[in-house]
Amino acid sequence: MDRIIYTVIISFVLTLALGVAIIPMLKKLKMGQNIRDDGPKSHYSKAGTPTMGGIMFIIPIVLVSLALSTRSYDYVFAAVLSTLGFGAIGFIDDFIGIYMKRSLGLKSYQKILGQIIISVLFAFFAYRNVGSSVYIPFTNIEWDLGYFYIPIMAFIMIGTVNSVNLTDGLDGLASGVTLIVSMTISIIAAFAAHAVEQDGLIYLADNYKNLAIFSAAMTGGCLGFLRFNAHPAKVFMGDTGSMALGGGVVAVMVLLKLPLLLPIVGGIYMAESLSVILQVISFKSRGKRIFRMSPLHHHFELGGMPETRVVAMFMIATALLCLIGLLAV
Repeated sequence: MDRIIYTVIISFVLTLALGVAIIPMLKKLKMGQNIRDDGPKSHYSKAGTPTMGGIMFIIPIVLVSLALSTRSYDYVFAAVLSTLGFGAIGFIDDFIGIYMKRSLGLKSYQKILGQIIISVLFAFFAYRNVGSSVYIPFTNIEWDLGYFYIPIMAFIMIGTVNSVNLTDGLDGLASGVTLIVSMTISIIAAFAAHAVEQDGLIYLADNYKNLAIFSAAMTGGCLGFLRFNAHPAKVFMGDTGSMALGGGVVAVMVLLKLPLLLPIVGGIYMAESLSVILQVISFKSRGKRIFRMSPLHHHFELGGMPETRVVAMFMIATALLCLIGLLAV
C-alpha cells in the first residue's frame, strides 16, 4: 500500500511540474481549443484555451508506473501500450482539429478504425495471457466467453474509450471522475494481488501489483491535472488525454477480468454515452429530443445548474458508484 501512495504523490508532483512547463508552450504554439458552434453559449468564452494538455499526465503515468513496477511487467506494459495507443489517436485528432481549425478533428471512420485495431490487438493479448473468462459482479462466478471473448472485449474497450471522451465536456469533469475511478481500481487490483498471492500465484500477484501501481499513477496524474483543469480551466486535456485515460482504465479492468464492473464504477461514463445514443434515437424516430442537449452534463448545464455544481454532482455519484463497485468484487 505504501508503494501505491508513493506512486500517487510522485505522479501528482510530476504532472504539476509538467503543467508549469507545457501550458505556456501550448499557448505559444497556439494549440487553442475550437468550440462547437452548436455547444452551450457559456462555452464560447473558452475558445482559445490550450488543449492537448493530456500530455501532462500521460508522461508521468507511463514513466512512474514503469519505474515503480517490479518483476512481472507483462500486464503493466499492455496497459501502458493501450494508454499510449488510444492517446495517439486522440493526439492526431486534436492536432488535425487545431491545425485545420476543424472542431471535429479526424473523420469518424478514421477514428473508429484506429480504435478497432488497438482494441482487437489488446483483446488478443488478454485472451492469450488472461484467459477467456470474466468475473460477474456480486458473485464468485467466472463466465467463460470462449471465442466471443475477443470481439466482446474489443467492443467494451471502444465503448469505454469513447464514453470517457464524451465525459470530457466540462472543466474538471473527466479528470475528476477518472481520479475516483482509477483510485478505486488501484484498491481492487491491490486486494486482488494479495488474494492470488495467498494462493501461491506469484506471477499473477506481481502483475496485479503492477496494475495497482499503474492505476495509482493515473490517480496522481488526474489529481495534478485538476490543478490546471478545474473551473476556470487553464488547459483542456483534449482527446489526447480523454482517450488515453479511457484506454488505461479499460485495459486494467480487462486484465483483472473485471470488465463487467465498468458499468458500475464507470457509471458516469456510461450515462454520458447512453444519453447521446438515446438522444439520437429519439430525434431520428420521433423528431423530439429527450435531453436539452447531450451528453448528459450539458442537459444539467442548460437547465441552469452551474458548471461547477454539475461536476461536483457527477464526482459524488462516481464516489458512491465506486463504493458499490468495491462491494461487488
